[in-house]
Formats: sequence, C-alpha cells, structure tokens
Amino acid sequence: MANGKDGGKTYWLERPGSADKIWWVLIILCVLLTLADFVYEKHPHYAVEKLVGFYSVAGIVFSIVAVLVALGLRRFLMRKEDYYDDD
Repeated sequence: MANGKDGGKTYWLERPGSADKIWWVLIILCVLLTLADFVYEKHPHYAVEKLVGFYSVAGIVFSIVAVLVALGLRRFLMRKEDYYDDD
C-alpha cells in the first residue's frame, strides 16, 4: 500500500479510478445476471414474471421508488442541527 500525503496508508478505494472500476464491475455483474435469465426454465406464478429481465427492472424501479420515498420522508422527519442541544 502506498503512503498518503500525511504519511498514512492509502487504501485501494482512495486511489483515483477505483470508484470507476467498482461501477463497471457492478454493471457487468448486472448484465451477466440478466443474461442468465435465458439459461434456466422459469416457473412463474404470474405472467409478467416470464419476461426476460423482469426482476432486474423491478429491482431498479423499486430502488428508485425507495430513494424518492426516503427523500419525501426527510422533509417531515428532518430536525435542526441543534434540536437536542440544551438551551
């Protein structure tokens, strides 16, 4: 491990380009898992589950919905920084 500017260790996640590598590995993994949908026989309960990549698309959609719901809840649950400070 290389030494950082302050003499400490620099880990691989801190190096330039590491985030890009992780991003591409995740994209490739998602594509491979979606392509694996062609390999096995499905036994769906509903007709929509027969579609190739249904669970991939559903996962992305529900993740986006979860983030949007969390942003909406933040408006109601957010308190000032000094909310718990003694006056």
